[in-house]
Amino acid sequence: MSEPVQMDISELTEEDITLDKLIGNWKIYQLKRGHRFSVDDQMTAVIAAELVPNAKRMLDIGSGIGSVGLMTLYKLPSDAVLTMIEAQNISHQLAKRTISHNNLEHRTKPLFGDLRDTSQLLGEKFPLITGSPPYIPLGKGVASPHPQRAACRMELRGSIFDYAKTAAKHLEDDGTFVVCFAGTDPRGEESIREAGLHLSLRQDIVFRADLPPTITILAAKKTPVEEVDVRDAIVIRNAEGKWTEDFWKIRKSMEID
Repeated sequence: MSEPVQMDISELTEEDITLDKLIGNWKIYQLKRGHRFSVDDQMTAVIAAELVPNAKRMLDIGSGIGSVGLMTLYKLPSDAVLTMIEAQNISHQLAKRTISHNNLEHRTKPLFGDLRDTSQLLGEKFPLITGSPPYIPLGKGVASPHPQRAACRMELRGSIFDYAKTAAKHLEDDGTFVVCFAGTDPRGEESIREAGLHLSLRQDIVFRADLPPTITILAAKKTPVEEVDVRDAIVIRNAEGKWTEDFWKIRKSMEID
């Protein structure tokens, strides 16, 4: 398969880019008609910040426009540092613009590269690693004609197995890997086992009441846990399509609204 098409921010106008609230007083640059941050990113950050609230260093792999990493960083100690690695040029450039806008240069290390080749990390290990990979295998869906959106939805540069493998390589012995994946796809937990990690938490997210979970947030550690924390599903919208009280509380706790 050929290398996915790259976009460059120089090809765009300011009308192609929006500046939106991310969390608290931090804002984020994203494409008006490209990939935009979502509930997937918000819930990954919620769980990551809850599980490792005092992390002073974290790594976000396949970091995209920076939404997962930056939302998690916002909830960590004020001296915590986020390292990000992203292979899409346009997403990497947008993330750097976001970092500059929020004056976060001293707290971030945005790296341009493929998460399957982490030589830039020089073997560094982290107490917290996050990821929100694409979860549609090639041949199982229709790829968007928009290069950025296609790479965020389709497994063009590896899969959840690559994310788990990289996380296992760079996780501290007592560290935690938090990843978002499709709720009904068994490959999420399979990838954790194949990487030699141990599932410690599963949090299903139901986008609308009475439907199967759309996504799940999985947490894993290097050492076995006595019992996996399988939590009751979080429901985003009720049967009428309105946000639930639980989701309102989460948004408030994350200073999203």
